[in-house]
Amino acid sequence: MASPIDFDYIKQESQLVDYCDRIAGSPLIAFDTEFVSEDRYLPELCLLQVAAGDDMAIIDTLECKNIRPLWDLICDPQHGHQTVVHAAREEFRFCVMETGKRPHRLFDTQVAAGLIGLEFPAAYSNLVSRFCKETLQKHETRTNWRKRPLSSGQLQYAIKDVVYLEEIHRKINQRLEDLGRLDWLEEEMDRRQAEFEADLRPTRWRKLSGIASSTAAELAVIRELWKWREEIARTRDLPARRVLRDDLLIELCKRGTSDLKKIRSIRGMDYGRVQKFLPEISAAIERGLDVPKSDWPETFKRSRIPNLGLLGQFLATALGVICREKSIAPNLASSTQELRTMAAWRLGMIKLPEEPRLFRGWRREVIAEEIDRVLEGKKSLRIIDPKSSQPLTIDDCPS
Repeated sequence: MASPIDFDYIKQESQLVDYCDRIAGSPLIAFDTEFVSEDRYLPELCLLQVAAGDDMAIIDTLECKNIRPLWDLICDPQHGHQTVVHAAREEFRFCVMETGKRPHRLFDTQVAAGLIGLEFPAAYSNLVSRFCKETLQKHETRTNWRKRPLSSGQLQYAIKDVVYLEEIHRKINQRLEDLGRLDWLEEEMDRRQAEFEADLRPTRWRKLSGIASSTAAELAVIRELWKWREEIARTRDLPARRVLRDDLLIELCKRGTSDLKKIRSIRGMDYGRVQKFLPEISAAIERGLDVPKSDWPETFKRSRIPNLGLLGQFLATALGVICREKSIAPNLASSTQELRTMAAWRLGMIKLPEEPRLFRGWRREVIAEEIDRVLEGKKSLRIIDPKSSQPLTIDDCPS
């Protein structure tokens, strides 16, 4: 049995301040979180695990209410540290919502692994196994992190989420440097953090699934219903979809009526938890219907993306070959839809307001230019070894 890992268990702000002072000069600060989100408006942070070299800590965020000193340290560029996480979305959200700032020099091991050709998205346990030759146990994956006291086994499980991050970072970072891709990671982290920030903005209602074909008048109703739902969810600390499901919200906008009788007739609006909100739902719809035309939201720009049939399938295969030969995870490089969009744009089949993502940054040189050559017939896909795990390659066509 492996020896227990030593760490500070921090429950008081004074302990946290002392710890932050101690690690302030560390070149690398790795952290992870344990949270519960199933029944809350926002995820509830329950534990925060930190590793700065061998100096490790678990902060009990239910006991230590003010953890701003740590967030400030993570965001502070003064000491030039790198912040290391795995699958950073929620960690980023916690940090930005507390400070309004990004973590300093964020390095996401999941993204970085994809840029050296490993699977994306890779599980933390897989990276630990590959780079540290250790096997993580999964017996605490369903732990209720709100419950106190936590057992020593639960705390040991939690601290292991940061124990290996420094070694994983060091080995992946060296590989990125060898490949000349450190700037790729910087570009990718900047783009992803911008996307995470967009998810925190008031306009995130535009990301609701199924509203792309809505009229401006319908979008005005959707916006008012969404704002009402967010306020109810926030004040009652409930998941927004538990107040009113997305599909019902969109159906209400399509009906375009605030009449209570007609609202009640919609299948799904007869549940008890929705029934009590019907007058407020009606009022929100009425506000949306009363929005003057000059204040209607902008409609979504429609661009029907051709499926491209066999060509689309062929290009998806070509993308996989290109990425394997360049040691990049295909899922990180592009989605199939992005690839088809780019190809249709290059073939003059659609117009776009800006160049597709595949024609920006590192993706342009590595992927887009190769796909262009395939589309122009300058490169071809062929079988080199049908029994190999990588049986295909892309070659220049004879001139």
